[in-house]
Amino acid sequence: MLSRHTDPIAAIATASGRGAVGIVRLSGKNLGPFTQALLGKALRPREATYLPFPDEQGQPIDHGLALFFPGPHSFTGEDVLELQAHGGPVVLQLLAARCIALANTVHVEGSAGALLPGLRIAEAGEFTQRAFLNNKLDLAQAEAIADLIDASTEAAARSASQSLSGAFSKEIGSLRDALIHLRMLVEATLDFPEEEIDFLQKADAVGQLQRLEQSLVQVLAKATQGALLREGLKVVIAGQPNAGKSSLLNALAGAELAIVTPIAGTTRDKVQETIQIEGVPLHIIDTAGLRASDDAVEKIGIERAWQAIEQADAVVFLHDLTRHTETAYLEADSAIARAIAEKLPAAIPVIHVWNKSDAVAPVQALDGIALSAKTGTGLDALRQSLLAAAGWQPAQSGAYMARQRHVQALHAVGQHLAAASGLLASGGAALDLLAEELRLSQNALNSITGAFGADDLLGTIFSKFCIGK
Repeated sequence: MLSRHTDPIAAIATASGRGAVGIVRLSGKNLGPFTQALLGKALRPREATYLPFPDEQGQPIDHGLALFFPGPHSFTGEDVLELQAHGGPVVLQLLAARCIALANTVHVEGSAGALLPGLRIAEAGEFTQRAFLNNKLDLAQAEAIADLIDASTEAAARSASQSLSGAFSKEIGSLRDALIHLRMLVEATLDFPEEEIDFLQKADAVGQLQRLEQSLVQVLAKATQGALLREGLKVVIAGQPNAGKSSLLNALAGAELAIVTPIAGTTRDKVQETIQIEGVPLHIIDTAGLRASDDAVEKIGIERAWQAIEQADAVVFLHDLTRHTETAYLEADSAIARAIAEKLPAAIPVIHVWNKSDAVAPVQALDGIALSAKTGTGLDALRQSLLAAAGWQPAQSGAYMARQRHVQALHAVGQHLAAASGLLASGGAALDLLAEELRLSQNALNSITGAFGADDLLGTIFSKFCIGK
């Protein structure tokens, strides 16, 4: 896609389907002559003009608003033309087709060349990619546009808006500036080894590196919160049959999503629903009861349950409080707990929940949360435990949106800075290695905002956008 970034492009920029208003957007260099040929008049920059949108015979396809944004003062940094028509799919397709036909068939006066040669339908995310390539926004801001469109909660939308405004990029820029200054000191020491003055000691290189690591910890914490807002948490409800897993899913979702019966083994497959807790999306998955079974269908459901557990970000291990004194039941629970521990990394939280508290007298010294999926008692405690298991800190929410690739890049920065700290503490005997670790740290930071980046990374990111954006 990068190889064609100079072509003029057009696309229907609004969502597919019917709507009150639809937009056809064009971007390219020198759209003025094309605009006049298409609409029969020149447009004043950044001023909406109501007029007909004529077809090849001069008959109006529709009437609507046209806006012209001359580059570089536009979203893409190029000339941008927007045609706002009624939002019928056929109308918008006719407008887009008319633009393509006009651009490549009508000739410039006094020339054999086409009016707007090479105009084509934009690929996914290509308008935003143009904005990135023309330095109208950086890579983190470009990703924030897609995150804002895809936001499933108010908190996620606000955080994406903060990232789009440059809040995240500003913090990354501050880290990069501090890192560049430290690199400068190290490179100067490498260039002038014969000097008696210890540049690094005099400039407090150790203190600078420590402050840099402390700032990184703060940025990483915020980025982790942002990634959680964007990605959400995959929570699997697991346990023996008839513990109330489907009832708990229904209670958390506030709807009758899963079938609930007193018959063991009712749930044969995964049932999933996404809920919000304090703006954090949680993907709750109800699974088949874990037990030995000769039923072929139930066995498949149990296998899928274990697969879901292995892929979980958190597991709610549901126990039946009415059976807390039954030895066989507790032994089966212990066997399941051991199997979960073997399949999950230690970092994945397992929350023990005792259901059916409404059916028994209060039980003391339980390991976990007692609740009733039937009455709702204890659900708030479970919700807060899920947020805590996710590492959610409300005080840091809403700062900016981030993605897992950002979090991974910041972890890489931390690893390189830790290695640099060890080398610096060794007395400077390996300054070339220290300089390399700092360089790698800066590379990882640059990958977040796109100060540099491989074409395949950019292509992957922008291909996930919608057409016309």
